[in-house]
Amino acid sequence: MAITVTAAAQRPDTARADLLVVPAGPDGPIGAAAPVVKKALGATLGAVVAATGFEGKPGQTAFVPSAGGLRVGAVLLLGVGDPDKVTVDGLRRAGATLARAASKVRAVATTLVDAAPRGKADAAAQAVAEGVVLGAYQFLEYKSQATATALRRVAVLDGRAEVRRGVERGSVVGNAAAWARDHVNEPPDMQSPAQFVASARRLLSGTGVRVQVMTEAQIRAQRLGGVAGVGQGSARPPRFLTISYEPARRASGHLALVGKGVVFDSGGLSLKTAGGMEAMKTDMSGAAAVVATMAVLRRLGVTARVTGYVPLVENMPSGTAIRPGDVLRIRNGKTVEVLNTDAEGRLILADALSLAVEDGVDAIVDLATLTGACMVALGEKIAGLMGNHDGWQGQVRAAADRAGEPVWPLPLPTDYRKMLDSEIADLKNVSAGGYGGALTAGIFLEQFVADRPWVHLDIAGPARASSDDGYLVRGGTGFGVRTLVELVTEFAVPEGPTAGADGSPQKSPSARARPVAAKKAPAKGAAKKTTAKRTPAKKTTAKKTTAKKTTAKKTTAKKTTAKKTTRTR
Repeated sequence: MAITVTAAAQRPDTARADLLVVPAGPDGPIGAAAPVVKKALGATLGAVVAATGFEGKPGQTAFVPSAGGLRVGAVLLLGVGDPDKVTVDGLRRAGATLARAASKVRAVATTLVDAAPRGKADAAAQAVAEGVVLGAYQFLEYKSQATATALRRVAVLDGRAEVRRGVERGSVVGNAAAWARDHVNEPPDMQSPAQFVASARRLLSGTGVRVQVMTEAQIRAQRLGGVAGVGQGSARPPRFLTISYEPARRASGHLALVGKGVVFDSGGLSLKTAGGMEAMKTDMSGAAAVVATMAVLRRLGVTARVTGYVPLVENMPSGTAIRPGDVLRIRNGKTVEVLNTDAEGRLILADALSLAVEDGVDAIVDLATLTGACMVALGEKIAGLMGNHDGWQGQVRAAADRAGEPVWPLPLPTDYRKMLDSEIADLKNVSAGGYGGALTAGIFLEQFVADRPWVHLDIAGPARASSDDGYLVRGGTGFGVRTLVELVTEFAVPEGPTAGADGSPQKSPSARARPVAAKKAPAKGAAKKTTAKRTPAKKTTAKKTTAKKTTAKKTTAKKTTAKKTTRTR
């Protein structure tokens, strides 16, 4: 059951709740509640602090019985550290600590926002609400014996308009991230591409977006060779989900969100080890983040036009699976020799990126649990950020910083491109040599974005948490949702030239990108199941796909278009 977080114009001494949560530093309680709590609790407060060794360090807690001095059952001192060094993300963590400490009560009142950094009350309120929702998160669907949290209501005791807005936004964003977590945690046998689409439709219904779904036949007809190829080894056919949002007024630009959706990744014929497969239901984390973000755009009043592209496949070994050595033709006409079927993610993303370019978007960001190499470089908590446009990379990184989701820039060296050269195709899906796998994966994707400003986020590490930590709960983290929300909210069409796939400067996107006149937003979100009204990709592609070249060396005339996709993690 969802937790309700609201802002209330109440004083700490009049608030009715089971628990009053007050921020505290080394010198005791902070903010408006400090004098109230000290007066009401008297000597009991000092006795509890002394007995428990409470020092106000971040994450420390101490329960103090109210003994009738307040209209609450007890007071919880929650450490935030030095009041002059409190950060917005520190308050997000404090919100999560509150949720876990209050798991046995139903109603909580808190003055945590009193500890906000100067001038950041709205951001602090949003962070507290996000922390409460994410810290209280539980996935108990398949537990026969589990204790669900009793917490149902949290009131932030602050009536300022900016605090109300922050709390509402934080609740919306936190619940969106929780939806993404649910789907990352869902067992793979319960989440085929079609089942994920059905769940996405339910979420998106009534949110003011248009939803289009391609079936396997339509995917083949639209020459999405990467998606068709990776998906052909599974008994559960692929899908391609497109979600379109139009603001009510003239759009400030057109942004593409692309999410990798491999619902389970066995590695295909390049089979993973048993241990390597254990968490491979996580391989659709990018898709979950994009869908969850698209669901909240209208509610948050986003002024940009946003389109979500979500290719969905299951990568399985079978008699119909793609083989090492097969050649796939991507939507933009480029051919890819698949040498490792366990590098499939980049194949389906290539089709999605190609479609975004065709749609004339002003900028692209993709999220993918793409490479173990990125985890080797940055660990489990930091996403790798790569791109072809400095200004656009700066926008994405700033959004991630505001959201509290750590990213770190990685290069795309132009001289590494030759490591993807193929003997028989335009490129191969894995690089020669065993190093720089995260970078060459990014360079592979760069071949499909043309001159559009583009950023790739490799979220292989932070998409999943191995243990509880702050507002992270073991399992799927919903990483990327908060960053994407920040990004679309503050989106500005990137200025200046991009670097082409070969490293050469391209024309300025601003010369091409003009504000788009928004179409009328649909009243209800879920669109009809009509799908493939898309025009053929490019003149060149269309012909090459079915013509002699597709027969790309003997066997696979038809199969190349439809079945030759390789998979990248």
